[in-house]
Amino acid sequence: MKQLVFIFILLLTIAIFIYSISKIIALIKLSKKAYPIKDIGKRIMMTLDVAFFQSKIFRRPVIGFMHAMTFWGFLVICLGTIEITIDGIFGTERILSKLGIVYDIISASGDIFGLIVLIAIIAFLVRRILLHVKRFEGVEMIKKHHTDANIALSIILLLMVSLLSMNASYCALNSGKEITGTYPIGMFLKNIFSSMEESTLYVIYQISWWAHILLVFFFANYLPYSKHFHVFMSIPNVFVSRLEPLGKLYNMESVTKEVRIMMDPNLAYATPGADAAPPERFGVKDIEDGTWKNYVDSLSCTQCGRCTSVCPANITGKLLSPRKIFIDYRARMNEKGSKLLKNKDYTDNKSFIRDYITEEEIWACTTCNACAQECPVNINHPSLIVDMRRYLAMEEGSVPTGIKMIFSNIENNGAPWQYSPQDRLLWAQDLVMNKN
Repeated sequence: MKQLVFIFILLLTIAIFIYSISKIIALIKLSKKAYPIKDIGKRIMMTLDVAFFQSKIFRRPVIGFMHAMTFWGFLVICLGTIEITIDGIFGTERILSKLGIVYDIISASGDIFGLIVLIAIIAFLVRRILLHVKRFEGVEMIKKHHTDANIALSIILLLMVSLLSMNASYCALNSGKEITGTYPIGMFLKNIFSSMEESTLYVIYQISWWAHILLVFFFANYLPYSKHFHVFMSIPNVFVSRLEPLGKLYNMESVTKEVRIMMDPNLAYATPGADAAPPERFGVKDIEDGTWKNYVDSLSCTQCGRCTSVCPANITGKLLSPRKIFIDYRARMNEKGSKLLKNKDYTDNKSFIRDYITEEEIWACTTCNACAQECPVNINHPSLIVDMRRYLAMEEGSVPTGIKMIFSNIENNGAPWQYSPQDRLLWAQDLVMNKN
């Protein structure tokens, strides 16, 4: 009966998870193409450095160390979750114990990391609830986001409590007998249960076992709708992040094509029927104009606020918050994306620009890339901001007055300055005469 119940719950969990992920994949496919994924070797090294070794997180040593320990703990504890799943399906007991000394290392590591993660999560909750850290605040951080973070952290807290309770009750239940695996924390905590009868210990062990695995199943299906989806998305996002220097801006393919045709008109006839295709929108106005990488970035955002805390525009009082860009992008995709999948011509007479992100925010960016440099999951904020600027400039001509003057000067004088090419060296005439 236990196996049947477990298998039913597992299949239900998998079905719900596949449904959630299929919706996300459909929205990714709705987006436009980004850059090609190549140089796999470099990407693997970058993923090891940034994602697994948490190199960016350690820029804040104390909290970075706690986060890294939590991440590494999850990797180790996942092995125990796999074992519990196998045991639940086949009715076995600690099936991985056949690995011998390797199992002792895995079980001991999971037990120790369970306590470490528990302490770290309590610290994270205290920081969020009591200390009111500045970078956790902002206009984009509405009550829903704070509640979501607290729920996710509370679930992780309960996961660690159930894990330690399961290990401790198992050690107490088998006190004086052969214990499969090594549980240093469980052996220490078993004294709590020392006065209990064997039947009571068995009930506690079973409750802890079921509580832990059910929390895992619930958490897995909660994550796709939570900001903690970065638990799944951070490693893939780092792997597919751009390899070029942060300051590099990609040329627009459509513009590049037009320039090449201007330079060589014969190219216009190289692809028959190409001129009949409707011109694409320049830049990004709404989510259907963004790339799959923009959406994956929004799913990977941890909402940690490191990007906004180093943004010079935000620091000096401007409205721009790099974190808000991707929080709003995900919200807009959730609002409109599913309707676009049903009807590609759907419109709600709203757009990402102006209804979510104001022009003032867009033009406040200095493209210094401090946000992208600091982001622990390699989100590139300026690339999306620049694409929104391209829409405003190339589709609407809606740019600040100073930039309009630059555009006009480039068009008329071939340079950003208001002087004609013939007059550009007039300022140096006196220098030449004095030298003579």
